[in-house]
Amino acid sequence: MSYRELAERSDAHAQRLRGAGVARGDRCGLLAAQGAGFIELALGILAAEACLAPIPDDHRGAILDDFAARAKLEHLVTQREAGFSHARLPASAALAPEIERAYRALDPAYLRFTSGTTSRRKGVLLSHATIAARLAAANRALEICPADRVLWLLPLAHHFVVSILLYLRSGATVLLPKSSLAQPILAFTARERGSVIYASPAHCRRLAADDSGTALPALRLAISTADGLPREVALQFRERFGTPLVQALGIIEVGLAVWNRGAAATKPEALGRPLPDYEVWLRDDDGKPVLKRGDPARAGELCIRGPGLLDAYLDPFTPASEILQPDGFRTGDYAYRDAEGELHLAGRRANRISMSGMKFFSEEVEAVLGSAPGVRECRVLAKPHAQLGEVPIAEIVPLEPSAPPEPAALARHCRAQLPGYKVPREFRVVAALERTSSGKLRRGSQRGTRAT
Repeated sequence: MSYRELAERSDAHAQRLRGAGVARGDRCGLLAAQGAGFIELALGILAAEACLAPIPDDHRGAILDDFAARAKLEHLVTQREAGFSHARLPASAALAPEIERAYRALDPAYLRFTSGTTSRRKGVLLSHATIAARLAAANRALEICPADRVLWLLPLAHHFVVSILLYLRSGATVLLPKSSLAQPILAFTARERGSVIYASPAHCRRLAADDSGTALPALRLAISTADGLPREVALQFRERFGTPLVQALGIIEVGLAVWNRGAAATKPEALGRPLPDYEVWLRDDDGKPVLKRGDPARAGELCIRGPGLLDAYLDPFTPASEILQPDGFRTGDYAYRDAEGELHLAGRRANRISMSGMKFFSEEVEAVLGSAPGVRECRVLAKPHAQLGEVPIAEIVPLEPSAPPEPAALARHCRAQLPGYKVPREFRVVAALERTSSGKLRRGSQRGTRAT
């Protein structure tokens, strides 16, 4: 599809929406399948000056009703074969009048909920000006241009602003494969001379494992985002395609603020360094900067200042001035700087386990346990303990459900690489790990119950 065709279709959608009563700033949900139709309708909603609220396409029935209530939706646009249908929603979920005025004053353009991995999902509001500032800051690093052809594999309902909008704003071509299998994706990308890949570590793992021999000679940049990048995935990808896999930290409240372009070849698991427009600092529990480098035990909360940060949370309505002062945006991620100044993720604040005064992160234990023989994936949680405060326990999904690894073998594997206090006290075999609608591992703990 050409840019002219895309503009004509999106403008036609916008005209129909205005005719149906969609007004500037109205909260407009979009329920559409992955593909070009989603992009057309999303641009149509933005062109009508409404506030776009993308909805995952598996939301139906009570789940959709719950989403509409939390997002305070006034309209719902649903993709149809002949274009779309529009429904005006009842006013039962409306904002209070004074909140509605404050919301409208933002010139809202985009509403997206956080993944909810560790807490209640928050509705993040971005204005038109905020999106423009965010895209400009991101592209000063990415340098997307009209010559680029970007392979897109992530769900559009979860990733749209510092991605699809950036590519279109820069005049690039977006490649949307119909298949989810590695071989046809690679054949399609090679045929269309793909120069950029923007995907999750899971996508990159599947592409790197492909043995068809299909090369991607036009590939100049491969970005992994949406989850932590395992080192083995990065190494396998580089060996397969000859291009380093760059980890990027994208946060819906912030945008793309940190990436690992400089050290992707030597330290692929690192977060890297801030993009030029952003200031990143590490905050200790007393609110002071963590200045020491090279010590993972001296991790601090990752705080970010810069252009394009969120304008507000929707419910309860909280303006940016109350969120960003005085520290900038507090991500809830803990990180440390190595001796060369590269940032490394230690773990989530909510995933920090405190055992007899010794603090560590679930992610550190999961990285070791996940490499144990017979383990497909795992999750480590904090369990209250009467004497020790908290102890780690683990849930594992075995490679072979009929023959899961023995707890004693898992404990030995962990003890060989971790201090004793970090070794899980229990190993529970589960069929699957709960995930959020965006595919991230749902986090939590057993802190609600005491144990001995």
